[in-house]
Amino acid sequence: MAIERRREGRPLPEENGSVPGAAAAPPGPPPGAGLGVGAEIQAVPPPPSSSSAACSPLLLDYDGSVLPFLGGLGGGYQRTLVLLTWVPALFIGFSKFSDSFLLDQPDFWCRQADGQQGDWNGSLVPPGHANRSGIFPTATALPGPDNASECDCHEWHYRIRAGLVQNVVSKWDLVCDSAWKVHIAKFSLLVGLIFGHLITGCIADWVGRRPVLLFSVIFILVFGLTVALSVNVTMFSTLRFFEGFCLAGIVLSLYALRIELCPPGHRFMITMVASFIEMAGQFLMPGLAALCRDWQVLQAVIICPFLLMLLYWVIFPESLRWLMATQQFEASKELIFQLTRKNRMNTESDIKGVVPELEKEIARRPKKVCIVKVVGTRNLWKNIVVLCVNSLTGYGIHHCFAKSMMGHEAKMTITHNFYADYYTMAGIALASCLAMCPVVGFLGRRGGLLLFMILTALASLLQLGLLNLIGKYSQLPDSGMSDSVKDKFSTAFSIVGMFSSHAVGSLSVFFCAEITPTVIRGGGLGLVLASAGFGRLTAPIMELHNQKGYFLHHVIFACCTLICIICILLLPESKNQNLPENIPDGEHYTRQPLLPHKKGEQPLLLTNSELKDYSGLHDSAAVSDGISENTTANGMKPM
Repeated sequence: MAIERRREGRPLPEENGSVPGAAAAPPGPPPGAGLGVGAEIQAVPPPPSSSSAACSPLLLDYDGSVLPFLGGLGGGYQRTLVLLTWVPALFIGFSKFSDSFLLDQPDFWCRQADGQQGDWNGSLVPPGHANRSGIFPTATALPGPDNASECDCHEWHYRIRAGLVQNVVSKWDLVCDSAWKVHIAKFSLLVGLIFGHLITGCIADWVGRRPVLLFSVIFILVFGLTVALSVNVTMFSTLRFFEGFCLAGIVLSLYALRIELCPPGHRFMITMVASFIEMAGQFLMPGLAALCRDWQVLQAVIICPFLLMLLYWVIFPESLRWLMATQQFEASKELIFQLTRKNRMNTESDIKGVVPELEKEIARRPKKVCIVKVVGTRNLWKNIVVLCVNSLTGYGIHHCFAKSMMGHEAKMTITHNFYADYYTMAGIALASCLAMCPVVGFLGRRGGLLLFMILTALASLLQLGLLNLIGKYSQLPDSGMSDSVKDKFSTAFSIVGMFSSHAVGSLSVFFCAEITPTVIRGGGLGLVLASAGFGRLTAPIMELHNQKGYFLHHVIFACCTLICIICILLLPESKNQNLPENIPDGEHYTRQPLLPHKKGEQPLLLTNSELKDYSGLHDSAAVSDGISENTTANGMKPM
C-alpha cells in the first residue's frame, strides 16, 4: 500500500499523524511509459532510517509495560522518591503564606509631642481608632485635623497582629501615602510565580524536571536569604519577585515528578497528600512567626530548609517517564538498571521484553517538544484552555467570597482577630481538600470538577441576587427582617463559595497535569498554574483600589462560572487512565458521556476504536477492514 501511495505521489503520514507539505515522495512515471522492473524499483525512495521510523509502542506504553516491570509503587525506591516529593511541600507552604505575616497591615497611630489628638492620658491616639487598611477615620469618627494632617507624623507606633514584633510595614513605615507599596510588594511574589510557572514549565520539557528543580533550589536560597537583608522596600519587592520565580520552578517540577512516578490508581491520592502537607505549613506558620518575632529572622527560617534539597542532586533521578517519552533511550536504560538494582529486582522478570526493545531503539535521536506545538492540535489545546479558565475562575472568585465574608466596605474582619480569620481560611481550604477525595473517587475528575463548579456558581448567584432581594425586603416596615439575617446568609454563601472554589482551582491543576502529554506536561502545568496565579492576583489589585469595582469584579467571575460549567462537559475523563506520553496520545483523550451506557443501548458517540479518520491518511486500515477503494470513510459511495 505504501509503494502504491508513493507511485501516486501521495505523502506518507509522519509518526504523529501530520502530513508534511514538502515531504511528499516524487510522483511516479507518467502513464504509458514503458518501465521495467528496475525502473519501478528506482522510482521507490529508500526505506526510512531507524531514527525516523515509528518508535516501538511497547516503550511508549509506560503505564502498561515499563512501570509494571519496575514494580510500580511496590518498589521501595519508588516509594522513597514519592516521599521525597512530599517533604518540600511543607517548606512551600511556609513560603506561599509568608505574605500574611511579612506584609500584614498592623494597627498604627502617631505619638504627638504637644499632646494634641491624645487620649485620656494625653500621649497617644487610642488604638481602637487605628485603621488596618491605611485609610484614616473621618472627622465624625475621630475629632481633630483632617486626613492630610493625620499623616503628618514623625514617629509611628504599631501593634502588629501577626505575632511579630516588627514586619515590613513597620520597618519602613508603609502607611498613609506609602501604603500602596505594600500592595506592590504583594504583587511581586505573585507576578514572580506567574512568570516562573510559564518559563520553568517550558524549560522542564526541554532539559528535564531534575535540572529545573535543582537550579530553582539554588537560586531560591540566594534570593530568599537576600530578601532578609533588604535595605528598603524597593529591594524587598524586587528580590521577592525572583524568590517567587524560583519557588514556581520548585512547585512545578515536584508536581510533574509526582504525577509521573505514580501508576494510574494512585495519582490523585498521592497528589492530595502533598496538598495536605502544604496545608500543614499554612497551619504551622503562625507559631513559626511567634517564635521568630522579627520578619528578617522569619524570612531566613522559611528559606533555610531548602538547603536540604541540595541533596536531591545525588539522590533524586530524572523522570524516567519523560526520558522514555522524549526517546532518550540510552539514559533510560541506565536509569532502569539503577531502579532494578535499588529495588533488588531481577531483569529476567521482564516478561514483556522492555529491555530488549530498549536495546533495539537505543540509537534513536531524542525528540523534544515545546508547548507551542499544542496550537496545531484539534482537541488538546481546547482541553488545556478550558482548564486554565477554570483555574483562573476558581482562584479569582475565591477572593470575592473571602472579602464578602469579611465585609468589604467597613468591616475588614468578621471577628477583628487575625488568628481567627487566618485559621478560618485555612480550615475551609482543608475541608475542601478532604471533600475532594471521596467526590473525585466516586464521580471522577470531570464529574467532581463539574459538581464543585456548580456549587460555586450557585453560591455566587445567590449571593449577588438573593441577598439584594432580602436587603430590599428588609427595608419594608412590616417585614420583620433585620440586616443581621442578610449578614448571616452572606456569610453562609461565602463559606460555601470559598469551599467549592478552592476545590475547583486545585482540581483544575491536577486535571491538566493528567491530560497533558508527558512531552509537554511542564508547559501545560505552567499554563494552568499561571492562570491560578492570575486569579490570586485579583486580591492585591482590589486592595490597591480600595475595593472599588468589587461588585463588578464578582459579577464577571460569576458569569465565568456559568461558562465553565458548559465547557467542563467537553473535557475527557482521566480517572484510572494511562497518562498520555506524546501529542497523538493526548489527542485520543476525547469526550465521553458522564453516565455509562445501559446494556443494549446504542451510544450516540462512537468510541475511538470505532472512529475512522476522515482525513484520508489511514487508507491501509480501511482496506484491511474490508472497505473497497471506491468507498469513502463514512461508508458512502462517491457520486
